[in-house]
Amino acid sequence: MTALLKIGLVSVSDRASSGIYQDQGIPELQAWLEKALIDPFSVETRLIPDEQGIIEQTLKELVDERGCHLVLTTGGTGPAKRDVTPDATLAVADREMPGFGEQMRQVSLHFVPTAILSRQVGVIRKESLILNLPGQPKAIKETLEGVKNKEGKVLVNGIFSAVPYCLQLISGLYIDTHPEVIASFRPKSAKRENLEKENEKN
Repeated sequence: MTALLKIGLVSVSDRASSGIYQDQGIPELQAWLEKALIDPFSVETRLIPDEQGIIEQTLKELVDERGCHLVLTTGGTGPAKRDVTPDATLAVADREMPGFGEQMRQVSLHFVPTAILSRQVGVIRKESLILNLPGQPKAIKETLEGVKNKEGKVLVNGIFSAVPYCLQLISGLYIDTHPEVIASFRPKSAKRENLEKENEKN
């Protein structure tokens, strides 16, 4: 039996965490994941301030204690002094996955020139993938799905197209997405039907 996908959603915001305004990042992420993922999943949510020690502690808790396969953060990725989410993420990382940050900026540059100010990173801790996403709901969706034209054709791939295969490689977890939202890519040899054939041979 395949393990149930467990996702940690972390919104990093001084003002939202202190109740000055309502957090929009976690609801946007959860709604998008429910629309995109074919497989069932459970969610752990955290709303925390822009404090590096608290962010590090939260990421470690979600991976080490709560067993999240995927952790998505939102907010705190710019050049301002209080933007320390990438610093905290790198501090708890076993390995960095630079392609995720590069692709997030590539997507965002289609919409705003200030995307080059983003310091978003992707990392692996143990058998989990941690990704820093933007703070704005619109930018979260764009980063995950990519750039599409009016006909819905993908012009620049969103980062989530690579997430299922990444999770498969680092934790052995097999998940898939609804292609009309985001098509997940994996080599033919790593697709479920071919894995099953290979298992039958063995």
